[in-house]
Amino acid sequence: MGLFRAFTGSIASFTGDVWQDFIYCDAMSNQTLARRGSRKNQPGAGKYADENVITDGSRIAVSPGQMMIVAENGRVIDFTAEAGGYEFKSSEGPSVFTGEFGKTLSASADEVRERFHFGGSAASEQRVYFINTKEIPGNRFGFGGIPYRDNEFDITILLRGYGIFSMKISDPIVFYEKVCGNVAEKYDSASLLPQLRTELQSALLPILGELSAQGISFDKLSLETQRILDMLRNNVGERWKTERGIEISSIAFSNILPDEESLNKMRDLQESRFYSTSSAALGARLGAASANAMEAAADNPSGAAGAFMGINMANSMQASNVVPLMQHDPGQKEQSNDSWTCSCGSVNTTPFCPQCGTKRPVLIKWKCQCGMENTGLFCVRCGNPKPRKYICSKCAAEALFTTKVPKFCSECGNPFTEADLTED
Repeated sequence: MGLFRAFTGSIASFTGDVWQDFIYCDAMSNQTLARRGSRKNQPGAGKYADENVITDGSRIAVSPGQMMIVAENGRVIDFTAEAGGYEFKSSEGPSVFTGEFGKTLSASADEVRERFHFGGSAASEQRVYFINTKEIPGNRFGFGGIPYRDNEFDITILLRGYGIFSMKISDPIVFYEKVCGNVAEKYDSASLLPQLRTELQSALLPILGELSAQGISFDKLSLETQRILDMLRNNVGERWKTERGIEISSIAFSNILPDEESLNKMRDLQESRFYSTSSAALGARLGAASANAMEAAADNPSGAAGAFMGINMANSMQASNVVPLMQHDPGQKEQSNDSWTCSCGSVNTTPFCPQCGTKRPVLIKWKCQCGMENTGLFCVRCGNPKPRKYICSKCAAEALFTTKVPKFCSECGNPFTEADLTED
């Protein structure tokens, strides 16, 4: 039972010749992965009683981006991945037009021919299916609560994020036999995506653990998209290809951030680190706290005496401990000398290290909305995150965001992507 190429002109001339049945495929959307072929009888011939038997001499049309398979009793007996028109002959062996899948489907072609030569019982059911071989984009996925050891703060945080991935049916024979089978009408991606999303999230656990062990901080994970894609292909890609005939084409992360509790923890640690290295800032912080306490005590006459006693004790501690530290603050001395420590260990004040020639690093400063200048990821005064600067790739409009990034540019409507993010 084989297919023979019959398409030589337009579709009109192809379908206008004498034929028993004409089998074609309705349009397949990005969500449709497989569809059973629709049958149209020869005008005036009437409808055949058995819709599950392909008439000898039937014409079959295959469009680009499709692979057509002929299944008998649920097993593939012939297929073609080349667009065009074909005629079905029940007396001939399988032709197996592999098209662009030549190397991928060579084993499947040999198996189909072996089935034919081996023989078997008479056919009781024959069906034509069309498999979508185009890239299937826009498949959303998300993850939350994944532990990640952050190298900068040396703490374990919980990451959450979301993104999209595209996939492609690279082995339609495997997909038909192990996934969709003799589906009545069509098989949509909605039937498969929940399982794929769960497997992706499970695969991300060891991948993020490996990146964490390499010392990559969480805010740099968006720069490792290609590495994550390669690692996902090694982790789940081979299994998807073997068990389902599917490959991951691309993946993009829209956002990867710690949860709220982890974010607050990092802000507290950054603030503590700042005050522990600068007694001047600590003194200013204690002074502000004392002033706030005095204002609160003035508003509470009944407890003002005890409150002022506590304030006097705090001021005494500040004067005896903080002020002497300010006079001998190593941080202030280093700032006054304008010195810097090279990676080789040498402390210098010159633009280049005289020991190894390394150029003095340039600290990129940014100004928070509270007025404080910072060099880290969070403001040391109020804890606000560093704004992310986006430049629209279409209209070049600039925008700064400290919270959730809008999906589209407010000037031209162009969607924002990670490619629009700058390092400023």
